[in-house]
Amino acid sequence: MGLHKRGHYGLSENTVKSQIWIGVCVYLLAAIIKKKLHLSQTLHQILQILSLTQFEKTPIVALFEQGNCKTNMVQPCKQLTLFDL
Repeated sequence: MGLHKRGHYGLSENTVKSQIWIGVCVYLLAAIIKKKLHLSQTLHQILQILSLTQFEKTPIVALFEQGNCKTNMVQPCKQLTLFDL
């Protein structure tokens, strides 16, 4: 098989299905975090913040505390909402 020139993503049917399920799981985990922590940020903002801090050893609650959350660097999202949480 070898490496694909498109990057680290596989192109087989099984790989594509796995990537889709991983994306769904990440989205659902972000929705659970939003609901459990009563966050005012959008899911898009939460996912952006988590992606910027994924290698930091900071508790999730601390990332979204008042004044600690850097929402000014997040661009407004024009995407439609899937769930109203």
